[in-house]
Amino acid sequence: MSARQLPDQIGWDGLPERVTICEVGPRDGLQNESGVVDLAVKLEFLDRLADAGHTLIEATSFVHPAWVPQLADAQELLAKLDRRPGVRYPVLVPNATGLDRALAAGVEQIAIFGSATETFARKNLNRSRSESVAMFAPVVSRARAEGLAVRAYLSMCFGDPWEGRVPLRQVADAAGELMALGCTELSVGDTIGVATPGQVRALLAMLSGDGIDLDQVAVHFHDTYGQALANTLAALQCGVHIVDASAGGLGGCPYAESATGNLATEDLLWQLDGLGVQTGVDLDKLVSTSVWMAERLGRPSPSRVVQALG
Repeated sequence: MSARQLPDQIGWDGLPERVTICEVGPRDGLQNESGVVDLAVKLEFLDRLADAGHTLIEATSFVHPAWVPQLADAQELLAKLDRRPGVRYPVLVPNATGLDRALAAGVEQIAIFGSATETFARKNLNRSRSESVAMFAPVVSRARAEGLAVRAYLSMCFGDPWEGRVPLRQVADAAGELMALGCTELSVGDTIGVATPGQVRALLAMLSGDGIDLDQVAVHFHDTYGQALANTLAALQCGVHIVDASAGGLGGCPYAESATGNLATEDLLWQLDGLGVQTGVDLDKLVSTSVWMAERLGRPSPSRVVQALG
């Protein structure tokens, strides 16, 4: 069955008419590879994703190469990237040095990466949560002054491999601290893929009650327990309309071994297309792209839709 043979669209009340997909495969996906993907492959990957209709593609990261050697070519990649009109290519920055590199590369949007738990904050950034926020503050302030949009990733929002279940109040407070810095968007991350729909709804209700506009909130689910699609649907019913996903289900987390791949963009598209929710992304082109990338990585894609259509 091809993507062109989808059944009639049957929508549900309470869903957004359109969802923006933040494609994280080139950054969050490739950073977890055991080897380094050739620069030419990365550039073609980005071009194929844009050709499929993506308008928001996280291109790379300016994290120190010693931490994430898979993305050590960030400067060269951005210099050679064919940036298409209407497509945004945000990059992850960890600190002021990363921001300097991002500004020199002419980026229009950056992301910072915070944690809802103390243990992961120390393992990921070698700082406490409060120290991390203090480090982010001048980065966000300067980026906003330069006219850049700033996404705040908040990781370990539902569970932490060292601390276990994370209290929702703790997560909401951490989210509030990041948004108070002046960030323009918050991505709520289920980094190890343990969330269920009820927990998602409860956290989003708490964030809204704390004054965080759900129009500014994205969701970022990993599929460890097969709940990513159900969690995404719950979030959309709550008013979220920005969803992070990774072509072919690439990804994980280099600092959390229990984190499996991200929600596959193709699996998300199959669901949204069937619900009549618009994304602007062509499923056939994306499946072709993920099959192509899987061949270069030397293993099949874990995406169910890629397996069915590829």
